[in-house]
Amino acid sequence: MLNRREVLAGLAAGPLAISGVAAQPAFPARPVRLIVGYTAGGAVDLIARAVAQQLQASLGQPVVVENRPGAGTNVAIRALTESAPDGHTLMLAANALAANVSLYEPAPYSLSRDLTPIALVGRVPVVLAVSSGSPIANLRQLIAAAKADPLKVSYGSPGNGATPHLAMALFERAAGIRLTHVPYKGGAQAITDVLGGHVQAVAVNALEVQPQVRGAKLRVLAVMTPQRSAIFPEVPTVAESGFPGFEASVWYGVIAPAGLPQPLATRLHAEMQKALASEEVRQKLNSAGGEVLAGPAAQFARLLQDESERYARLIHDAQIKPD
Repeated sequence: MLNRREVLAGLAAGPLAISGVAAQPAFPARPVRLIVGYTAGGAVDLIARAVAQQLQASLGQPVVVENRPGAGTNVAIRALTESAPDGHTLMLAANALAANVSLYEPAPYSLSRDLTPIALVGRVPVVLAVSSGSPIANLRQLIAAAKADPLKVSYGSPGNGATPHLAMALFERAAGIRLTHVPYKGGAQAITDVLGGHVQAVAVNALEVQPQVRGAKLRVLAVMTPQRSAIFPEVPTVAESGFPGFEASVWYGVIAPAGLPQPLATRLHAEMQKALASEEVRQKLNSAGGEVLAGPAAQFARLLQDESERYARLIHDAQIKPD
């Protein structure tokens, strides 16, 4: 039996407890930012906007895509990590998230200490292409030319340490060849110089070369995803071309700042799974030659760890430096 003092104490605490619960901020209480570390109009930006549209409908608050390019996405990651871990600031990140911790010295952030993985979104292939007038008709011929005269075959990429550059560095090691890398400030200029004959090949994501391939100006030699691309179904993968198990794709995932309460992380993960199940997001990834990769947050965390270790070895061994 409770004595009178205990009953009175309980009655006094009750309203305070109820008031404390009510004082917890609702989510979302205001518009949500989805940061992108690239300029508007690129593949990451287009996918981010498709995801934002679905999240907005589900959350009942505007989801605003904020482009923060610079320093290989480190500007955007810093904006994320300096934000409150309340679910109102997210980021759609790509491979640079895992590579930059080894590419830059000192490491600009820690994957385990500064970030909360929310959900893997999808992947698109890195492709290797040449101009339609090139004498190199397939990957086998490119390898033969590179072995006959090391460093004579050149290729452009969106920049030192960019995902296509790292993908090509992995391919060089797998094929036992040496190519000359020509870094550019973005894929568009690299494509222009391939068309102009200044470099012999270009490595970019599939979406960037699609218009030139359709216009018969570029020819794709290989895609670097495990399966063929939906937009280039006739093009073999690197794995099919004599390198079983080879993969070097561009992946995307949503992250939040460290310290995000677990209930919020669970809620955001569930909202992302709903967004990824939508036809709009699937079509956007398919139009970029990619595929949706839904799954648990732990799957994304494992990918980040595995990719950071793979990139660390590659960056160290190949002595890759950022622009």
